[in-house]
Formats: sequence, structure tokens, C-alpha cells
Amino acid sequence: MAYWRRSSRQMQAATGQVAVAPTSPVTEKPKSRSRMMRQYDLVERVRSYNPDTNEDLLNRAYVYAMKAHGTQTRASGDPYFSHPLEVAAILTNLKLDDATIVAALLHDTIEDTEATRAEIDNVFGHEIGALVEGLTKLKRLELVSREAKQAENLRKLLLAIADDVRVLLIKLADRLHNMRTLEFVPPASRRRIAEETLDIYAPLAGRMGMHEMREELEDLSFHVLDPEAYAVVKQRLDALADRNRNLIGEIESQLSKNLQKNGITARVYGRRKQPFSIWTKMERKSVGFEQLSDIYGFRIILSDVEDCYAALGVVHTTWPVVPGRFKDYISTPKQNDYRSLHTTVIGPGNQRVELQIRTEEMNQIAEFGIAAHAFYKEGVGSPTERLKHESNAFAWLRHTVGILSESANPEEFLEHTKLELFHDQVFCFTPKGKLIALPRQANVIDFAYAVHTDVGNSAVGCKINGKFAPLSSELQNGDEVEVLTSVAQSAPPSAWESLAVTGKARAAIRRATRTAVRDQYAGLGRRIIDRLFARAKIEYADDKLKGALPRLARASIEDVMASVGRGELKASDVARAMYPDYKEERMVRYGAKKSLAVKLKLKSPPHPARSASVIPVRGINSDLPVKFAPNGGAVPGDRIVGIVTPGEGITIYPIQSPALKDFEEEPERWLDVRWDIDETMPQRFPARILVHNVNEPGSLAQVATVIAEHDGNIDNISMSRRSPDFTELTIDLEVYDLKHLSAIIAQLRAKAVVAKVERVNG
Repeated sequence: MAYWRRSSRQMQAATGQVAVAPTSPVTEKPKSRSRMMRQYDLVERVRSYNPDTNEDLLNRAYVYAMKAHGTQTRASGDPYFSHPLEVAAILTNLKLDDATIVAALLHDTIEDTEATRAEIDNVFGHEIGALVEGLTKLKRLELVSREAKQAENLRKLLLAIADDVRVLLIKLADRLHNMRTLEFVPPASRRRIAEETLDIYAPLAGRMGMHEMREELEDLSFHVLDPEAYAVVKQRLDALADRNRNLIGEIESQLSKNLQKNGITARVYGRRKQPFSIWTKMERKSVGFEQLSDIYGFRIILSDVEDCYAALGVVHTTWPVVPGRFKDYISTPKQNDYRSLHTTVIGPGNQRVELQIRTEEMNQIAEFGIAAHAFYKEGVGSPTERLKHESNAFAWLRHTVGILSESANPEEFLEHTKLELFHDQVFCFTPKGKLIALPRQANVIDFAYAVHTDVGNSAVGCKINGKFAPLSSELQNGDEVEVLTSVAQSAPPSAWESLAVTGKARAAIRRATRTAVRDQYAGLGRRIIDRLFARAKIEYADDKLKGALPRLARASIEDVMASVGRGELKASDVARAMYPDYKEERMVRYGAKKSLAVKLKLKSPPHPARSASVIPVRGINSDLPVKFAPNGGAVPGDRIVGIVTPGEGITIYPIQSPALKDFEEEPERWLDVRWDIDETMPQRFPARILVHNVNEPGSLAQVATVIAEHDGNIDNISMSRRSPDFTELTIDLEVYDLKHLSAIIAQLRAKAVVAKVERVNG
């Protein structure tokens, strides 16, 4: 999905929180090296933050990877081994443990060399083997589409991350180096990789709080996907920097002096925002570059939280505040652990200045995100164990993987993942004060499913801040939402899926819809089986059917019932599986015409003794998967027959329908059905009439008026000119019964503009 075609929600998500610190070691593009990093270089980089590093392990991994890749080269012509070396170098900047650095050196060996997981386990241990395996692509998996393959790779990556987050850190470093060297890749592949990076990896880095890495991934992708736009924005930024050469230094100096006057010791620095961040803001707000005012951003780093709020007071009393731009992420952190105070003021030269005020620890997490928790720490447990206790982002990741594992197919999984990744947040509350974090533009449906799936499935209304509101209402920060539920609603309307924003809500709605449809088919199947057993005078019992499941190749009784309801399995096959001696009375022996007569003979009003063997038919909103004849429908008062269509359920035809001739040779598809009308709750049924009316102004209006005055509902109408003087109208109606339909036809015939009216029997 190209970023310039995204919805506004996705555009907002792709920009997310823009960090404004100087470029960290993670995001600096490596200068071209005259030689590859040597063993001792790598060991020294690790020893700089971990004096007790296992040098022997690092040396063995270096040599093993170099020999495994042998003479392989990259698209640039460089030895392939240079790639895992650069990935390891990026991870040393994050100060990660020995196992992660070794896994980075080995991360392509299983995929691209003759090395195996068993060999790596044997040489380097199970922990490192598991990390390398988590990064191995599913090359042998035959999938229908590239999107499906991408989804399966992502599924495996996320499942591996849920067990050990270091897999994610290695994968992001791998993608970062690939993006830095993307110029050597063929143009078609270059574009695909850049889109995938912008769609998946950049927002995943952002959701893990690694904003510096996310920014570089976004800018590198932007440069590939739209080089002209990238060049224009960069040129404008460079020109602005020349005009305001001393502005950043001036603001830093004034901020530091004002804080010092008030006894606050702080580190202040600033920079301009990145091209992709600028471009997406221009796209989202539909403004030109000149209309953007907060291009510069500054960080104020302090020793503790109290100083953060004190510094905020100093800033707000020094410069005018821009209303509506203050956000407190210290008291309410983001799900990726990001904490900071945000505000925007009018600084020197009437320039808008965005400020982020935070402690040193908050700054580490803001720069390195989840990696800040996974830093090498002497005498502390594994990074993943620490993350389980320290990181909300890791908790989000594990929760997301749990939800995604329920997706029905790879494409749905990928769509769900993108929805979970691409968003900023809005914070709402339940009536009991529980905080619910949702993406921007989320509505009450998303809120209900965030509280609990059962709440979402049974939601029928809501109150926002004490006032009744539609379930589709978009939520704002601070809203208190009360969801009104009803036990009468067990499944949500399928249309909710198009209204929901979060992946969790959409997946739950899809799942509930599938379950409801399955329950309908299972209910129909049970009625069909009950009818057959009653007619054959044999006993039905679930326990007996359970013993016959292997013969029917079904896992459960519900599977059998649903298969019968869909027409995939015959009721007689079920009876034969339960009672091997059962013999079906095949009506075909009477001949096709006689079989039709025998079937129709049962359409008389049901006798009490056999009413249980006849399936009841209700209106358009029936709880059974029942359809009516497509070219004419059927209404109460008609004598009817049901035809089973595999995969679709039952279609109801009036006995006079000429379409029934098509099924004369398939007596097993015929069902005994009867009308089941509740007089206290009138329901409408479909019918079709053919009207020949005089071609004059107002004739159609007269026809429609007659139908409306007699409480008929026009569902569809088509017109054709048969002669200059007459028009033929085909009208699909919804009426209560045959008497109602006959009354409408009689009134139409009484009109002077109507030459002829007849019912169509489809």
C-alpha cells in the first residue's frame, strides 16, 4: 500500500510521535568503510559497554558466519558477510547482550547457506539457535499471493518476538541496513521493499517506542517511493536552515538561561524535523510547506519528574503558549512506554517551537524504545524476562500476537496487523474509571470490544459523557463511555465491520458473524435431520451421532448439522452412519413427475402428527438460512416447497413456479416446508408483479401511490418500452400474504392508466 494513498487514519499513524532529538547512533547512516569490520573491532564495540563479554563466543560466531557465507556477494558487489556485520554494529549501538550480537552475525545462515538449526544449536546453544530460527523466512511455503507470503512471514516473526523480543531488534536492524543499501537493488524490488518497510517495519519500530529508527526507516522509504517529493521537501528544509542559521542556538541559549535563573539544571538541544514527517503533515492537513509552523523541535532533559513540571511552568511564563498543543504523557504514558510533556510556544522571531520535556530515563526510552529495557545490564535476567515486567510495549505485542493468531487467513492477518500498527491514540474511560486506549478516529464499537468481546457483541446503544449517542460516534480524549447491552443480541450486525477501526473489533465482528451464520446452518441441519428421523420412525440421539462422527469425517455434532444445513452432507448419509441398516426410500422409483406430485401432496395444512417433520418458514429476517425464489418470491397463502442448494441453504418456491422443473431429477434436494406466521408480529415476504401501463405523464406515480396506500413496499422496479403507447413495469414488492398481494393487484387493475397486471411466478 503506497503511503500517499493511505486513509487519513493511516497517514496520522505513519507520522505518529515525531522525536526531535539529535540523531542517535542508531539512525546515523554509516559512512562507506574502506574495509569490513574485523573481529577485534566487533569485540571492542561490545566490550565498551560490557566488560565481561564472552570474546570467544563473538570470535567463533564471526568466523562461522564468514565461512558459511563464503564467496556470496550482495547486489552492491560487496561480500555478503558485510551485511550481518553491519547489522551487528547497529545492535552494538543499542548495547545489546552477547547472544543478540551473535544471532545478528548468524541471522542469514539458515536461510542462505547450508547451515542448519541443529548445527547452530550444537555450536552456539539453543538460545542463539532460537533467535536465528525466528528470523528465517518461510521460503518453502507455497502460498497463493505475495501478500499472503508477507503475512505468513510476519506471523512467524511476531510469534517469535512474543517469545523473545530480541528477534524484533535484530529484524529491525536487518531491515535498516537493507534500506541503507537499497540503491543497489533492481527498481521493482526496491519499491516493493520500501512499501513493505513503510507499511510494517517503520510503524512496528514506532509501536515499540524506537522513534529514531522509525524516522530513518520512513525517510529511506520516502526517498525511494517518491524521490521528487523527498527532494522538494529537503530543499525547502535546507533553505529554511540557511535563513534561520542561528535560530536553534538562540532558542537553546534562551531556554537554558531561563531555566538556570529558576534553579533548574537541564540539558537543552534541538533540531528540525525529518522530510517524511514534514510531508505527511502537509498531506494530512492539506497545507503547503510555508504554512507549517512547527518545523523545529527541542528537548529539555532533566533529572526528575518534579523538575519536568517546574520547567514547563518556566517555559509557559517565558513565551506565549499555542492553545490545544499541551499533552501530558508522563501521567498517562503511551502504550509503547513513551513518557514526556509536550507543548508548543511562540518563540523568538514569532517562530512556533515544539518542546518535549522529560527525564534522562524517559529520553532513553523515547530514543531506543523497547531496546532501552533490553540494554545489557550486569547481573540482571534475560532481556525478555525484564521486558515482561518493565515494558508496556512488550505487553501490547504479546496481546496483539494472541489476537492475530485467531485470524482466519493470511491476508486478514496482515490487514489486522497493519490496523494495530498504524495509529495514534485517544484515551477514554469506562463509568468505573478504567482507562481504555484506542486509535484516533475510533468509535464506540471499538471501545465496546476493547472492554470485552461479549460487551461488543451485545452492544445496542451507548452514552458518551452521560448523553445518548450512536454507536458509530467518534471518540475524543477524555470521553466517558457507557455501553448499553442487551441479552437479546448475541451477534453484532455484519455492517459493523466497515465501521470499526481497531483490528480487534473487526476480527471479533468477523468471528461473531461467521459463528452466527454457522449457527443458522446448524439449526437448519438439525431440523432437516429431525424431520428425516421422524418420517423414518427411527430414534435420534446426540450420543449415537457422536459415535458416527469418524464415518462422516466431521469433528463435532455441530459440524455435521452445519454441513447438512449447507447441503454439503445428506441427512440420509447421517442416518446411514448411525444406523448401517437404514435404507432410504428413494421416491425416484415413482418417476420424476410422480415424485413431484408426492412431494407436493405434503403441502396441505400440516397434520399434528407430522408437523414435527415439516420445516417452518418465516419472513425475510428469518433465523434460518432461507431465501425466496429469485424471480418472483413466495408469500403466505402460496403452497410452497423448499429446495436445498449446497452452500446456500434453502430456497422457497411456490408450487406453480416453472423453475421447479429444473429439480425434478433431484428428489433428495426437495424439502417439506410450511409457513410459520406469528399474527402478533407481521412480517413481509417478497413477490413480483408485471404491470402494463399507459405511457403518459404521472402513470408511474399512480401505480406507486396505489401500492403505498395499501401498505406495500417497493423493493425494486425496472421499466421497458414494448410499444410507443405502453410501458412494462417489473415491480418487486414486499407484502404480508397472498390476500394482501391480491388486494394490491385488484386496485391496480381498477386504474385507467393500467392495461394489465399479473403476478410473476419465478
